[in-house]
Amino acid sequence: MANFRYLLRKLTRPKSIVMDGFLVHVPTSLPHGVRKALYKETYELNERQLVRTALRPGDRVLELGSGIGVVSLLCARIVGPDNLLCYEANPRMAEIIASNFVVNGLEPKLINRAVSLRGGDVEFFRNENIVSSSLSSARGGEATNVPSDALNEVIERFRPTALVLDIEGAEVDLLTHADLSGIEKIIMEVHPKVVGTQATRKLLDHLEAVGFAVIADGNNGEVVFFSKPAPTS
Repeated sequence: MANFRYLLRKLTRPKSIVMDGFLVHVPTSLPHGVRKALYKETYELNERQLVRTALRPGDRVLELGSGIGVVSLLCARIVGPDNLLCYEANPRMAEIIASNFVVNGLEPKLINRAVSLRGGDVEFFRNENIVSSSLSSARGGEATNVPSDALNEVIERFRPTALVLDIEGAEVDLLTHADLSGIEKIIMEVHPKVVGTQATRKLLDHLEAVGFAVIADGNNGEVVFFSKPAPTS
């Protein structure tokens, strides 16, 4: 059935599909690989599964790198739009994300800025594969400046209990310098092929040192769910 649905979508090229109960726009501006994954419903599959596993009502979620808003919608459905704050640095993605929010009647706050260590304008690399654009130069792409907010200031204002992030390699610098004392859960995609296995290992060791443990992973470990152990009475 799933294969037939994909073949039908491939043939008819619908402008929107239903996935996870959400209406998702599939504009032609998206790269072929992303549209194919959406038609097959494998787009961010492991991240979507871990969000369903990890998040609970009452969590406050800070999402860094909203992509096209599919994972954001899942988060919003679980924790409520008021408990979700989304950041997306790529200005070319903001309209797509916002339209997916509106059409599904779930509109968490979306900030079209990057998140960095110190805030201010930062260099952003716009990749032809727009969902692979990043603050990390390792992905390649055209360099431009975008505004950013300092991560620790965002955490202090919003007070999230969970982080969901897919920021194409920038997670290494951000999370090794972030104040994670109030964070209980982290769901992230790591990018060893982009930043190298040594940098990724350093990040994972740091998270373990500040109290996080791996609970589950997917996609050969590239999408990881960390949690702090619950306090014992």
